[in-house]
Amino acid sequence: MGAVLGLGLGAGLFLMWWSLWSEPVVSAEEPRGPGRLAELIARSGIERLTPAGVVGAMAAGCVVAALIVLAVTRTWTIAACFGLFGAALPWALLTWQATRRTRALRDLWPDAVDHVRSAVRAGLTLPEALTQLGETGPEGLRAPFREFARDYRSGARFLDALERLKTRMADPVADRLVASLRLTREVGGADIGLLLQSLSEFLRQDARTRAELEARQSWTVNAARLAVCAPWIVLLLLGTQPLAVTAYQSVAGGALLLAGLVVSALCYRIMLRIGALPQEKRVFA
Repeated sequence: MGAVLGLGLGAGLFLMWWSLWSEPVVSAEEPRGPGRLAELIARSGIERLTPAGVVGAMAAGCVVAALIVLAVTRTWTIAACFGLFGAALPWALLTWQATRRTRALRDLWPDAVDHVRSAVRAGLTLPEALTQLGETGPEGLRAPFREFARDYRSGARFLDALERLKTRMADPVADRLVASLRLTREVGGADIGLLLQSLSEFLRQDARTRAELEARQSWTVNAARLAVCAPWIVLLLLGTQPLAVTAYQSVAGGALLLAGLVVSALCYRIMLRIGALPQEKRVFA
């Protein structure tokens, strides 16, 4: 009995001590959005491309570029540097495609918003107005709105179809349009036509301003690219000379190439940062 009483007293004291401490609040993990690579693929508009495919293309580019340069120069240090360039090539092409598509869509969105405003003023509902964009809207925006129409007609709710459209396009302007339509759908309002007209005017003004700034920015970007590429082109030409190859085959030569690679990447990022324009953020994503 003495042992039982002792255990009971100890358990009671422990429970009293435990009750003095507040239970830690376990916050539910927020669902993570798509990664940077997945969002870049969505912005590029390449439907069948996956992150694994991009990584595989980068690995293949690294191996192919390194083998080609190794066959030309017979120097593994130079081949390793150009292998890194080959690995970066698919990412650079994907970024270029995403930027190109974003600029193209920037010019198409005002017309698309005008189509929706005209359809709403004609008496169509919001789902019908967006579905109509897949047939009569701007050519570059018809495909995603056909997907929206397919989702909506297959039984998805209007708000769910809007979310899929926003995810599929991965565009800041699409986020604004979806947020405006969702707000109108949920709380109602007779000013949807005025809201879409204001959005269309703002998009036209923003596209005009960004086009002027990007035309001036291109000088800085092209100068940065030329400054980075020129030394490595010279290095590739020197790699065909036996005397220059011998210098880069040593440890000191490899360290020199590594230092040049780091300096080139750092200076390129600094020059791009200096000439970069403020990027539109997906605040409603």
